[in-house]
Amino acid sequence: MRPAGLIGSLGTLVAAGALALLPASATTAAPTTTATSTPASMTATTAATAVTVSPVDLDGPAVSTVKVTVTNAGPERMRSLTVSFGGPVGWAVQPSVLRVDGSPAEGASAEATFRIRVPEPRPGFTVRTFTATATYRGGDGAGSATGTRTQRSGTPLANLAAAYNNVGVTDESDTGPGDYDGEGNSFSAQKLADAGLRPGGTVTALGAALRWPDVPSGTRNNVSAAGQAIAVSGTGTRLVLLGSGVTSGASGTATVYYTDGTSSTGSFGFPNWSFDPANAHGATLVASSDGRNRPGGYGNAGIAYRVFAHSIALDPGKRVEFVVLPSNGNIHLFDLAVAS
Repeated sequence: MRPAGLIGSLGTLVAAGALALLPASATTAAPTTTATSTPASMTATTAATAVTVSPVDLDGPAVSTVKVTVTNAGPERMRSLTVSFGGPVGWAVQPSVLRVDGSPAEGASAEATFRIRVPEPRPGFTVRTFTATATYRGGDGAGSATGTRTQRSGTPLANLAAAYNNVGVTDESDTGPGDYDGEGNSFSAQKLADAGLRPGGTVTALGAALRWPDVPSGTRNNVSAAGQAIAVSGTGTRLVLLGSGVTSGASGTATVYYTDGTSSTGSFGFPNWSFDPANAHGATLVASSDGRNRPGGYGNAGIAYRVFAHSIALDPGKRVEFVVLPSNGNIHLFDLAVAS
């Protein structure tokens, strides 16, 4: 961490961004490991004009220098080139937009330099995305191109069990510890067993072999989603998630990161553990248990309390490294696994 005294007002520390035209041989190199010794990935969304973002020094609090390189792969000179740059929400950039002088020919590059205020590192695992967009005339004729860079700090949790933060199953003889829904209610261990869900048991759903949490009743056994990063290894066509919802708004987007540094996203959701249609959010019913445990004991007999499965698509040619869950605490997960 750098001394706080090095950081004054961002506006007084930097002048207008430095600009330079570079020959094609001086373009920014491919991404390397970040200052925190974690891999960084970089992609350009346009096949012709390439926009690349240099590594960002995340050792804050500090003001870091970031270079954005725009390489003209089109047949015409690039004119009226403007580059904008931004980072995570709340990270100040100076300037946010730069007009680049000159007109790079085919194969030449233009470089724009920005300053970004990096806050003090926070504990845990984070993924930060930096985006640069070039707008121009001429060149490849597309008019604009965008490049992104993602950098990670920290380590994902070893497995879903390491993220357990909710007591969702209790014994009918001791219902007090349960609080699956925020009102002190929970699944009945006895009724789940009747439905085929026993601690450590295999649950087959949507082509995946999942496992019901192998922990005692009355202890944490599921994850209320809050953006946790969970290590997952494997290759396949989809990631299968086993869980249930609290309220009818239990949906969100998960981000899957692969070992090559790329990522993909997928949206999923679960019905409320009771009353919602069993196929809400496109989910698949896995098991129904009769009634639930309330703070004062077992109750609500005759009403089904349910567990579901859902899946998101994977790139089958890549190996999954970890998954970042949605930030929606209404989503509760008991397990997840890669399916072929």
